[in-house]
Amino acid sequence: MDTQNIWFSIIGTLGGWEGIKWLVSFWVNRKTDARKEDATADGMENENERKQVDWLERRLAERDAKIDALYAEHRQEQKAHLETIYRLHEVELKLKEAETKRCDVRGCSGRQPPSDY
Repeated sequence: MDTQNIWFSIIGTLGGWEGIKWLVSFWVNRKTDARKEDATADGMENENERKQVDWLERRLAERDAKIDALYAEHRQEQKAHLETIYRLHEVELKLKEAETKRCDVRGCSGRQPPSDY
């Protein structure tokens, strides 16, 4: 067998004319294909980062809503506590006023208390 037949049989085994076209196309477009693959990978990374940022923003919004609800509940409790304090102070003032108007003498149902009221 001569070398020409060996080359033709190798080329035929590797795909013939289509194999040669593919090899030439691969060699010519290898840099372009590498750039396309890099761009695709960058796009996927950017999309992943966007999804992660969206997830974090949703989580932050949920936490903000929860904190707002807790603050609203806290304010209601404070308001109820202050109302109780005001009511108790009002009762305490009425008690002091009654103590001031009290008559210390026995049997003084019709007598004026010793204050200037």
